[in-house]
Amino acid sequence: MIIDWLVIIVYLSILALIGVWSSKKIKTASSFFISERDFGKAMMTFFTFGTGTNTDQAVTVVSKSFVSGASGIWYQWLWLFATPFYWLLAPLFRRMRAVTTADYLNIRYGQSVAVLYALVGMAQLSVNIGVTLKASSALITSVTSGAISSAMAIFILTGLFVFYGVMGGLKAAIITDFIQGILTIILSFMILPFALKAVGGLGSLKEAVGDASFFSIVAPGEITILYVIVIAVNGLIGWVSSPYSMAMCGAGKSEQDARIGLIGGMFLKRFCTIAWVLTGLCGIGLYRGKVVNPDFVWGYMARDFLPLVIPGLVGLFIASMLAAVMSSCDCFMVSSAALFTENIYKPLIRPGQEEKHYILIGRITSVAVVIFGIIIAFAVSGVVQGLEVFWKVHAMMGIAIWASFFWRKATSAGAWASTLSGFAVWAFTSRLSFIGWDFNARFAHYLPDFMLYNGQLSLPWQMIFYLTVGLIVMVVVSLVTKAPAKEKLDQVYACLRTPVQPGEPEVEPLTLPQGVKPAPREPLIKHPDFEIMKPSLMSVVGFILSWLGVGLLIWIFVLIIK
Repeated sequence: MIIDWLVIIVYLSILALIGVWSSKKIKTASSFFISERDFGKAMMTFFTFGTGTNTDQAVTVVSKSFVSGASGIWYQWLWLFATPFYWLLAPLFRRMRAVTTADYLNIRYGQSVAVLYALVGMAQLSVNIGVTLKASSALITSVTSGAISSAMAIFILTGLFVFYGVMGGLKAAIITDFIQGILTIILSFMILPFALKAVGGLGSLKEAVGDASFFSIVAPGEITILYVIVIAVNGLIGWVSSPYSMAMCGAGKSEQDARIGLIGGMFLKRFCTIAWVLTGLCGIGLYRGKVVNPDFVWGYMARDFLPLVIPGLVGLFIASMLAAVMSSCDCFMVSSAALFTENIYKPLIRPGQEEKHYILIGRITSVAVVIFGIIIAFAVSGVVQGLEVFWKVHAMMGIAIWASFFWRKATSAGAWASTLSGFAVWAFTSRLSFIGWDFNARFAHYLPDFMLYNGQLSLPWQMIFYLTVGLIVMVVVSLVTKAPAKEKLDQVYACLRTPVQPGEPEVEPLTLPQGVKPAPREPLIKHPDFEIMKPSLMSVVGFILSWLGVGLLIWIFVLIIK
């Protein structure tokens, strides 16, 4: 309808104006990649929520819940048990005083590990962009009943987020995320009331579904308790290696702004996930036996219900979906550009150039990364498969980064060996059709039944294998290779334990501003090789309250579905 198109056009016009306005504020490469570190709690909360929440996640949860029931929530709640640790990690990233995580790794491990991280991070973000585009295209195609094909939808979405992300960098991303975060919340809950009404209300949902096992938060066979635990551990290990984790912490005015913004945005996302699951369960009662592709369920529900309520709601739904896509993909794109420009191009290819030159390279790199994301979007068979690929790439450098925070013996050789061995184990336990390798065809029948799902090595056991090998290799190789210089390590850990001061000037990564004295070293474990400090009262209280929030969310969800 005309009114739907008007809603979409007005919304996109506002975003375009923000992108143009933000581009005029970009003076240096640092401001393009990390803004001016001048955002408070509210902006950081919606920035974190917007960056961490996109259409592929909602589509995946609805799709998985349509197939497996309430246990599909773990396809996004896999990070739920990692959330309290964000309270502890946010100050650590802010204290790095860096633009990218690779800046930190360059000083902690050396240039080679920074380059490795940049390459792995760019691959990770390309996969993320590809999966997001794949899910969003399926949603647009289903909402429009095929009037807009998946391929056309991918190119339309790409053009939109590339425009203002390339123009305005991270500042544009954060400002628009404030708007888009609100719309994403609307998107999450818009269809649910109408879907519940169609199946007779929440009390009649079980009858509409017709299978009590669909209301279990774990599913026998696939999404078991082991599955939930392993996916959560894999997610926590991988979070520190996410290129956008630095942006989600580093753009805040202070450590407290970074902490509250990160925790607040993540809990807001966890709450929206409940709505996605309930929508998927309603879809079972409405479309079971009628829908071949579960990825289309959410779009079909929008198409069928919203036009009956108020004119323009379909347009608002599509606008909200575009908000979710762009609020994530713009950050992924800018983070990728930062990795290449700051850690490969500037130090190794063209050092000593003007800031305008590096901003241009960042913008060119942004487009290149998106092109790879488009290729991935067309290559993966479905949204769930793409998400699982992202989980694995996401965790490969996590062990090396966690070790660097707390273990002085961790070496560059150990980081390389850990990362490459993780990728090797993943490849070995997978199917690589281009070289004719299929692990399950050769070895699955030798494995015990508890490691298998549908006759193949299950996802959690594959993760256990590559994480275990990565950890063992990290420790062994680090112990037999030369540790970094003591002076360098002292600089790194002095910076990581020293809080950021109000109004602190921008400095080189892992460098304390002039006049700021390092915080005293108060180790929790009194051993010269470990840098695990005693937590502050604020850290302990926030950590405990975050766990209470996790428990409250699970209790609410169980109460609803039972």
